[in-house]
Amino acid sequence: MRKSFYTLSGVVNSLMNQDVRNGGVFIFMNRHQNVMKILHMEYAGLVIYHKKLESGRFRLPVFDETTGSINIDWEDLMSMVENVKPRCSKTRRVVNNYQSFS
Repeated sequence: MRKSFYTLSGVVNSLMNQDVRNGGVFIFMNRHQNVMKILHMEYAGLVIYHKKLESGRFRLPVFDETTGSINIDWEDLMSMVENVKPRCSKTRRVVNNYQSFS
């Protein structure tokens, strides 16, 4: 996700029909749901918080994908940021190639 301040605020204005300057918090995620950017306006200007997961995915709340945006509570946002769904991976068998002889 390469979008930054002006591109993300343009998405908010044109696609969501909202204004960043009204104090809302806008969350953007990539297709794989392992990168999250949070955009909002503070007293001195726009701020982006960027979180990239090394493994796993962010847990999204249930929503209608045909809508352009959803409203969530602060607790739901914190739950999304803190609760990461681990990636399903195959269990690996550890093989000991070293043998000790007495």
